[in-house]
Amino acid sequence: MRDLDQRYDSILPQQIESYTGDLILTTRKEIQWNSPRYIFWEDAHDLHPTVLCGMILQRFDPVLGERRLVLGIDPGHRLGLSVYYIGREIESSSYSSPESLVSHAGTILSELKAERRVVKIGNGDMDLARKIGTRLRSKSRHLFDLEFVDEWGTSMKIRNFNQRGRRDRLSARYITHRGSVGVC
Repeated sequence: MRDLDQRYDSILPQQIESYTGDLILTTRKEIQWNSPRYIFWEDAHDLHPTVLCGMILQRFDPVLGERRLVLGIDPGHRLGLSVYYIGREIESSSYSSPESLVSHAGTILSELKAERRVVKIGNGDMDLARKIGTRLRSKSRHLFDLEFVDEWGTSMKIRNFNQRGRRDRLSARYITHRGSVGVC
C-alpha cells in the first residue's frame, strides 16, 4: 500500500465488521463472508506483487478511470520494463534475459483485467524487439496492441554507468509514454 501511496489502517480481526474503509487484506479464517467491502485474503499473496498491486488498483477503479495496461520495454543487453496500469506505474524492473522478461510480462498481461492492453517496445534493437513481441504474443492469453517506439533520447546519462539497470528502467518508463513508429 505504501508503494501505491495509499493511506491504510491496521486493524484487529474483530474490527473488520465495523471498519469503514474500502479494502481489507486478511486471512480466510478472519474473513466475514457477508462483508460488503472488497476483501483480499492470504492466497492472493501468492500472486506476483505487480499483479497484486494491479488487483488492488482495480478495486479503486471508479476513482482512477480507464483500465488501461501499458508495458514499456527497453530491449538491449539488459532489458528494462515499466508497467503502467490505470494511469499509475506499478512496476519498474530490469532483466538480464529476454526469456525471463517475456515470462513475467506474459503473466502481467494475462492476469490483470484491462479494457486495452498495449506493449510498447523500443526500436533500438529491432531484431530483439520483434523476437520479444512474437514471444509475448504466444505467451499471453489476451490480445494486445504491439507498438514499436522510437527510443532515441530515452537513455539518460547516469553517473557510474548503469547502476543496477536504473538507466534501462528509466528508458522503459519513457518508452511507455512515447507514440509508436510502427504497429505489429
